[in-house]
Amino acid sequence: MDILSQLLVGFHAALTPVNILFIAFGISLGIVIGVIPGLGSVTAIAVLIPLTFYMSPVVAIAFLVGVNKGGTSGGAVPSILLNTPGTPEAAASAFDGYPMSRKGQSGKAMKYALYSSVAGDTLSDMLLILLAAPFAALALQFGPLELTAVFFFAFALLAGLTSDSVIKGLLAIFVGVFLSTIGLDPIDSSPRMVFGRVELFDGLPLIAVAIGGLALSSVMFQMTELWRHGDTHRRHDTLAADRAQNRLRPAEFFDHWRTIVRSAAIGSGVGMLPGLGVTLAAFLSYGAARRASKNPESFGKGNPEGIIATEAANSAVVGSNLIPTIAIGIPGNIAAALLIGAFMIHGIVPGPFMLTMHGDVIYALVASMLIANVVHLVIGRAGIGIWSWVARAPRSAVLPPVIVMGIAGVYLPNQSLFEIGIMLAFAVLGVLMRYTGFSIVCLVIGFLLGSMLEGSLRKALLLHRGDFSAILSSPISMIFFAIGLFVLIRAFRKS
Repeated sequence: MDILSQLLVGFHAALTPVNILFIAFGISLGIVIGVIPGLGSVTAIAVLIPLTFYMSPVVAIAFLVGVNKGGTSGGAVPSILLNTPGTPEAAASAFDGYPMSRKGQSGKAMKYALYSSVAGDTLSDMLLILLAAPFAALALQFGPLELTAVFFFAFALLAGLTSDSVIKGLLAIFVGVFLSTIGLDPIDSSPRMVFGRVELFDGLPLIAVAIGGLALSSVMFQMTELWRHGDTHRRHDTLAADRAQNRLRPAEFFDHWRTIVRSAAIGSGVGMLPGLGVTLAAFLSYGAARRASKNPESFGKGNPEGIIATEAANSAVVGSNLIPTIAIGIPGNIAAALLIGAFMIHGIVPGPFMLTMHGDVIYALVASMLIANVVHLVIGRAGIGIWSWVARAPRSAVLPPVIVMGIAGVYLPNQSLFEIGIMLAFAVLGVLMRYTGFSIVCLVIGFLLGSMLEGSLRKALLLHRGDFSAILSSPISMIFFAIGLFVLIRAFRKS
């Protein structure tokens, strides 16, 4: 069965009232959380994963992808209205979005952000359709040695680019991999570091680690900052009363098609490489748009191309980061890492065999992503006035309910107070890591990929009897090890 016919079958499975309803709910929820400064799609996905236990795999993953799409674009609203990015990747949107808002064109700026976000997202989803199967076919040629080299490359990129200090990034990854070894040995089933606790035989619970380390630690960090400095987000009366100057005609938007395509390509390229992140895509695209412009001096003063470049790039990451996730089981960023956890909860093991063993679910997911872009456009356009109001909500009223949702999400599936304790421990660890400059993202991804790295490394050592010179016999492993070493050396020299 070719890709087109599989995609049609996927649309048949995705075009159900329940699936579309949850996609719409996920996008709306994602936009609201993205609009609130300090939160974001990662926090939302981490908190909401437990709610998907009782959904079908297609509905669950489509719902979480909808949250990711909405959260990525929602961060532009407070950037434009308040000059306060809702998410880190939306920081570049404030450069030109806020000046437009000060001129009385806040509505037009938010329309530019929404339309370019949907356009970039759609282009990256099309790229996912074209490249996922070839990448998976190539990954089927990988043995344990090649997979170990790919993991080394991914961790090198992660440590070199997502942490201010390479050593701190590597240490966080090492701690995450070390924590992933807790539980029964996958080969001989001997207990490792369980300390007599039956609850640890299956290892540390992924949901408790993710919610505690990513969502709850972020909320606790923000609450301590609120206690120390107060809420610095103030309302700015920038909403325009003149509808004429906030009207955006389709022809006016598509006049910037070169910027849209270039930014989507940059975002897709960044999304396919593990560890680079959405923020890098946004700033790379903004810089590329400024260099390509005939009036670069207009950037930072209300040039709509600055908004288009940022939003098209950061939304393009949402689809493209699933290419390595589906093909080889390595997430492109932390949101994709959380989606891997959701896949595993529903019995779908990410990797090269995902398309052959669960092809119906994957193509239904891809179809849901394309449907979600249309839903995103409708909901985003209809709710521009609502998002403006949400952006001005005080964080002191928003953060406590997130804590309650996180605790409920960890407790309800297994009704385990032990897992709540694990979540709180990782929340405190996450806050300490944020204050000391260590990357909690590196730790969580190291924990998520640690068991896969251990499996491939031990198989490689058994197959080649501990002979490290076997690397020279595999061109693929040589390439990935060489690139990984180059990235680490370059990062060390820059730091």
